Amino acid sequence: MPSNIEEAFPRGLLRPELFIGVLSSVSAQAVRFNLNDAGSPSGAHFLGGRYGKGEVGEFVLIEGQINLLLGRVVEIHLPESERRSVDASHAKVIGLDAVGTIQLLGSVAMDSLRVTAGVESYPRLGDRVYAAPHNFVANLPSLMEPEDGPESNVLLRLGSIDVALESAVSIRPEKLFGRHCAILGTTGGGKSWTTARIIEECIKHKAKIILLDATGEYRGFSGPFVTHSHLGSPVNTATGSLARSLPPTCFVESDFIALFEPAGKVQGPKMRAAMRSLRLAKLVPGVATNGVIKKIDQSKIPVIAAEQQLGVTAKLDDPRQEFDVSKLNAQIEQECVYPDGFGTSRGSKDPNKWGGDSGEVSYCLSLMSRISAVLTSPSFGCVFNSPNPAVTTEIDDFVTNEKRLLRICLSGVAYEFKAREIVANVIGRHLLNMARAGGFAASPVVVIVDEAHNFLGRQIGGEDAVARLDAFELIAKEGRKFGLNICLTTQRPRDITEGVLSQMGALVVHRLTNDRDREVVERACGEIDRSASSFLPNLRPGEAAIIGTDFPIPLTIKIFPPEAQPKSDGPNYQKCWRLEPPAS
Repeated sequence: MPSNIEEAFPRGLLRPELFIGVLSSVSAQAVRFNLNDAGSPSGAHFLGGRYGKGEVGEFVLIEGQINLLLGRVVEIHLPESERRSVDASHAKVIGLDAVGTIQLLGSVAMDSLRVTAGVESYPRLGDRVYAAPHNFVANLPSLMEPEDGPESNVLLRLGSIDVALESAVSIRPEKLFGRHCAILGTTGGGKSWTTARIIEECIKHKAKIILLDATGEYRGFSGPFVTHSHLGSPVNTATGSLARSLPPTCFVESDFIALFEPAGKVQGPKMRAAMRSLRLAKLVPGVATNGVIKKIDQSKIPVIAAEQQLGVTAKLDDPRQEFDVSKLNAQIEQECVYPDGFGTSRGSKDPNKWGGDSGEVSYCLSLMSRISAVLTSPSFGCVFNSPNPAVTTEIDDFVTNEKRLLRICLSGVAYEFKAREIVANVIGRHLLNMARAGGFAASPVVVIVDEAHNFLGRQIGGEDAVARLDAFELIAKEGRKFGLNICLTTQRPRDITEGVLSQMGALVVHRLTNDRDREVVERACGEIDRSASSFLPNLRPGEAAIIGTDFPIPLTIKIFPPEAQPKSDGPNYQKCWRLEPPAS
């Protein structure tokens, strides 16, 4: 955006060719105007762009007494007496008395053309209304910045206001990601195209983008700055994609409790005790036999000495301390003992010795069966049965290497045992821990979560062991100050908690046909009202409204098609179901 106004808009803003009417009514929220060309059967073309000259959705400028006002046409109607004067002849109706309603959006300073939300000074009756030039509307993101703001050298060229090249809309990454971002829209609205376009624009610069690809549709990205990796065995993999694992050492105690779902008053305490013992076996291997601490009819003295040897008591109670989960069932059996030397016959008490089998193992059989099923399930093959390098190590390396996009494909992780949700949450928690440790201070990272409704606001586990998958919610609430920002994409905004959506500073909203989805967007973004949200169900595929804290004036743009188009097409029924003609 040039600093000189004449250089930015050499032909001026209020062009006589774009005059559309004069004000006839003024209220606090909206104004009405008489349309000058109401009887024209079509719009007009000016300087390479099409102007509706009073069509619904068109941005307009009102020439006030003190400043200019920016508004948007939200309604056009005829008085009842004029209604029958319009027919299907497609000819101009001379003297048609049409009235339009304009929603007031902001004020435009006459000297600098800086745009601010709200009405600085209301217009008067008779003030003239002009269609806003496309290049002015396209520059709204930069015109809404303070005059002393930083110079914008890094811009993301996302779309355009009209087919005219001069109406291209470019946005600074600070505005898009600075307070987190959400890309919303129903299936077929262009949400995936927008996500792909944003990623393409980011990797043109020295960006750091981590993409959690839930379905594998973004596997088309390529180039020297792109790295593809996948967990599990996806149906389709990108060229050069590397198989990765997520070691169980990345899991914390709450993950295992929610995953294995201990029930009742016995299973939970025994499982926690077993995990504590396995942590000790990991820290002091000499106290264990084949990785398991034997307790049935065994002395407590070696275990007590091991705990005191290195002062590891705090580590034993640390839910992040790793242990060998493959030994969990065997250790649970060892925890089912009498505490102080009692045997099956309830003999003499010996505080330095564990007793015999208490018989409680029978209460833990269902838990042990579930643990065995999870550990051997293909859904968790990338966790418990994979020799591949850890994806967390790849993330650590990505932060410091020259790559700009790390795509992690989760389509090979099944939904059985809530595997996909748990795996994504563990990755999110790893990113948050890195951020808290200052890992992104020198190079901020944006994590894009595709199909975010599958991962946010979820609870797993039974009544006795409930765990919230809240890693990405915590990133939304506190990640920004650590250099970690999140970009959510979802077709079901109503499934994202309102607390998370309220943290999104920028919303890129495609077509939303569900009333509940639109209501969630309205509540999450105080800058949008029902007049603006009423346009959302009618957006064309590829069109999006950009709203939010840094976009107090909703801006509707046509997203440019990405070069690496998402591979999200459904099956081709015409090709697959076509009968071949019989051989002659």
